[in-house]
Amino acid sequence: MLVLSRKMGERIQLGNQITVTVVKIQGNTVRLGIEAPPHMAVVREELTKRATDGSIAVSVVPETAGTS
Repeated sequence: MLVLSRKMGERIQLGNQITVTVVKIQGNTVRLGIEAPPHMAVVREELTKRATDGSIAVSVVPETAGTS
């Protein structure tokens, strides 16, 4: 595992298509912004764990142009 230190506003580039930006740091919580192509799923780990044990279903809906 690669461990990096970043300050607010700094970014990490994953390959050519994914950028992770540190948006906010408050106490022990870090808010991240993730830019990825619409066909690529970005899902919190706890949701994928629940999906594999059958307690929830996870689906990815591509973002529509012009929405925020």
